[in-house]
Amino acid sequence: MTRVLLLGGTGDALKIARQLGPAHVYSLAGLARVPDDLACAVRVGGFGGSEGLTRYLDSERIGLVIDATHPYAARISANAAHACRAAGVRCWALRRPAWQPQTGDDWRMVGDWNELTAALAQFRRPFFTLGREPLAHLDEIPPYQFWTVRCLESHADTARSRVIAARGPFTLDAERALFALQGFDVVVSKNSGGGATEAKLDVARERGLPVVMLRRPVLPAVDREFAGVADLLDALRAQIRP
Repeated sequence: MTRVLLLGGTGDALKIARQLGPAHVYSLAGLARVPDDLACAVRVGGFGGSEGLTRYLDSERIGLVIDATHPYAARISANAAHACRAAGVRCWALRRPAWQPQTGDDWRMVGDWNELTAALAQFRRPFFTLGREPLAHLDEIPPYQFWTVRCLESHADTARSRVIAARGPFTLDAERALFALQGFDVVVSKNSGGGATEAKLDVARERGLPVVMLRRPVLPAVDREFAGVADLLDALRAQIRP
């Protein structure tokens, strides 16, 4: 049997973790909610870069790493690919397809925070759905803007910002109600793909709002890529069968 290290923190990763037995390890960076109903071992915290991960793979006799982290967790994915090469361990990755613009969408693509803030200069009530990154910039909000930031972490509101601590999935009706209540005039998003947070794009389209979309990072090559959980689990069952 091949011992598996699953790098997770996403809903898709949790679906995979639920299929793993006690011999395998589910790894969380520390920000995600730690599940208490898994048969596999759960490890919380970093490894100390690619070198530390390489040592872990060797000491724990890991035979397969599955990278099921967020599509924007580029550093973790790079460390995983590098460590697997160094340790001679196979690396698989779950790479969910990106969202694609539809008729009526007004997407404005940006590559980094500077491009993002420049694209927001004409708006007054942006809705940030990037995770925690905007929290580090709350003291930079222009005087004519009010930011709403939705992320996993709670944070005190300020005179020009509100932080919504929430975890998806988000329903279409709930997103419609939030947009109507807050009066957003632009949405700021990562192109995460998947259905858990896609409803905000549907509402933006309905309301004719632009979306400032952060481009996906380039992720490293791995031994096998999977677009969906079902295909990955089909391949995995042959690897972990006693």
